[in-house]
Amino acid sequence: MGRRLGAMMIFGGFAAAVGAALYPIYYHPMAHIQQYKKEQAVNRAGIVQEDVQPAGLKVWSDPFSRK
Repeated sequence: MGRRLGAMMIFGGFAAAVGAALYPIYYHPMAHIQQYKKEQAVNRAGIVQEDVQPAGLKVWSDPFSRK
Protein backbone atom coordinates (compact mmCIF):
# COMPACT_ATOMS: atom_id res chain seq x y z
CA MET A 1 0.00 0.00 0.00
CA GLY A 2 2.83 2.38 0.82
CA ARG A 3 4.59 1.98 -2.54
CA ARG A 4 1.39 2.53 -4.46
CA LEU A 5 0.54 5.64 -2.46
CA GLY A 6 4.04 7.03 -2.98
CA ALA A 7 3.88 6.44 -6.73
CA MET A 8 0.47 8.11 -6.90
CA MET A 9 1.78 11.12 -4.98
CA ILE A 10 4.77 11.45 -7.32
CA PHE A 11 2.53 11.22 -10.39
CA GLY A 12 0.03 13.65 -8.88
CA GLY A 13 2.81 16.10 -8.04
CA PHE A 14 4.13 15.90 -11.58
CA ALA A 15 0.66 16.51 -13.03
CA ALA A 16 0.15 19.47 -10.68
CA ALA A 17 3.53 20.95 -11.67
CA VAL A 18 2.70 20.65 -15.39
CA GLY A 19 -0.70 22.25 -14.81
CA ALA A 20 0.84 25.07 -12.78
CA ALA A 21 3.40 25.71 -15.54
CA LEU A 22 0.78 25.73 -18.31
CA TYR A 23 -1.64 28.09 -16.59
CA PRO A 24 0.28 31.37 -17.10
CA ILE A 25 1.45 30.32 -20.57
CA TYR A 26 -1.82 29.14 -22.10
CA TYR A 27 -4.95 29.44 -19.98
CA HIS A 28 -4.53 32.93 -18.52
CA PRO A 29 -3.99 34.68 -21.90
CA MET A 30 -6.98 32.88 -23.42
CA ALA A 31 -9.17 33.86 -20.49
CA HIS A 32 -8.09 37.54 -20.63
CA ILE A 33 -7.95 38.28 -24.37
CA GLN A 34 -8.95 41.96 -24.10
CA GLN A 35 -6.18 42.68 -21.59
CA TYR A 36 -3.55 41.14 -23.88
CA LYS A 37 -4.90 43.01 -26.92
CA LYS A 38 -4.48 46.31 -25.04
CA GLU A 39 -0.92 45.40 -23.99
CA GLN A 40 0.04 44.53 -27.57
CA ALA A 41 -1.44 47.78 -28.87
CA VAL A 42 0.73 49.70 -26.39
CA ASN A 43 3.84 47.61 -27.14
CA ARG A 44 3.51 48.00 -30.92
CA ALA A 45 2.47 51.67 -30.83
CA GLY A 46 5.50 53.29 -32.52
CA ILE A 47 6.51 50.44 -34.81
CA VAL A 48 6.23 50.71 -38.59
CA GLN A 49 5.96 47.16 -39.93
CA GLU A 50 7.73 47.93 -43.19
CA ASP A 51 10.83 49.07 -41.27
CA VAL A 52 11.21 45.89 -39.22
CA GLN A 53 9.63 43.22 -41.43
CA PRO A 54 12.17 41.30 -43.55
CA ALA A 55 11.28 41.10 -47.23
CA GLY A 56 9.26 38.07 -48.31
CA LEU A 57 7.84 37.19 -44.89
CA LYS A 58 4.22 37.27 -43.77
CA VAL A 59 3.10 40.58 -42.23
CA TRP A 60 2.25 40.60 -38.51
CA SER A 61 -1.25 39.56 -37.62
CA ASP A 62 -3.34 39.64 -34.48
CA PRO A 63 -2.55 36.41 -32.59
CA PHE A 64 -5.89 36.64 -30.78
CA SER A 65 -8.08 37.02 -33.85
CA ARG A 66 -10.68 34.34 -34.38
CA LYS A 67 -10.51 32.56 -37.70
